Amino acid sequence: MDQHKLFNTIRSLTEERSSSDEQLLGHVLENIIQNEEIPIRGGRVWKLDTASGSYRLVRQYGEIEKIDRSFRLRVMEYPVFLQLPKRGTIVGRETNRYLRKKGIRMYSATGIGEKIPWKNYLLFQYVFGINSDYLKQDMTYALNIIGSALTTALRNRRIESKARLLEADLDKARIIQQSILPAHELRFANYDLYGASIPDRIVGGDFFDYLQISDDKDRLGVVIADAASKGLSAAAQALYVSGALRMGVNYHTKISTLISRVNHLVNRAFATEQFISMVYLELLSSNNGLVLYVNAGHSTPLLLRAGSDQVDRLPATGQILGPFPGEKYAAEFTLMQRGDLLLLYTDGIVEARNETQEMFGDHRLVQILREQRSLPPKGICQHILQDVQTFGKLHEFADDKTLVVIKRSR
Repeated sequence: MDQHKLFNTIRSLTEERSSSDEQLLGHVLENIIQNEEIPIRGGRVWKLDTASGSYRLVRQYGEIEKIDRSFRLRVMEYPVFLQLPKRGTIVGRETNRYLRKKGIRMYSATGIGEKIPWKNYLLFQYVFGINSDYLKQDMTYALNIIGSALTTALRNRRIESKARLLEADLDKARIIQQSILPAHELRFANYDLYGASIPDRIVGGDFFDYLQISDDKDRLGVVIADAASKGLSAAAQALYVSGALRMGVNYHTKISTLISRVNHLVNRAFATEQFISMVYLELLSSNNGLVLYVNAGHSTPLLLRAGSDQVDRLPATGQILGPFPGEKYAAEFTLMQRGDLLLLYTDGIVEARNETQEMFGDHRLVQILREQRSLPPKGICQHILQDVQTFGKLHEFADDKTLVVIKRSR
């Protein structure tokens, strides 16, 4: 019997749609029995029940007197089950009285599926038992091929099922994450703003937000943050912090107090290594261009002054959020004059690397700000992202990329 051909035959049978593992195994067994090239007259599928320490019958086909569905084979009374994980297939004389009465004189047992812990043993999840006119060595080879093909099929079903669930979860996570990102463009008082966030994976840990205080139209909160973890974990942190900030800004607290409270919440909700860096600032509807800010261990914002090449930086005023629950955050201020540009960004921008491991760096950001200063925030933002993407397109590793450009236009 051609083993490769047999494997392909079984694999083709497993590719047909089945609602459950048991239905799949039954479908394959039934087709094997009907295949004239495989000398099998009947067979059974047994499934491990760890609670009772026995195998129960879940499928039976072929020329054999039907076995009662309530019949069980206890593991400790049928030692072959303990030997299968090492041998794959075992052929021998049937010793169980009930099965002998059903006409089974010789047995074959083939392990299928994952191995499940039971007491101090590992046992196959399923066992194939077959009837044949003869059970010689080449039949053992064939049964091992069948067992291997079916084990592979069951494993693939589990992987595909998990992938479908993960895809559904990712779709939900993507929708949730998009819900915490505001519209890119905003006009507030004397300022024009534009923000964008590009996750490295389907979802990421970067986010930005514009926070309108419900009963104070003269203040606008702007936040940019970067969670240290990746993927869904980082997205969960971003969602958590975004929600905390949206609630907190409406309590008329000082921004230093607000960030301290958020830090305490992050410390309680996440592990120490799941920290977050963040810049939170408030734009005020005032002629003097007062901007209040707290920088919690985040990439230093860049402030390009109008009419010159001078760039001021807004350094950290406290540590990252999470690991240090007692941290006190100082609120600082700066003044933005007409034409000034303020850039907030995450480290995925400046740490983008090219094929020689050179980083993009903040000096390139400064150069773009100087060269494109006459553009509106949207144009500046698009230039930065395009240059960063081009710079790092050949590098294997990447990070989320988020930035907000604020221009005092009036």
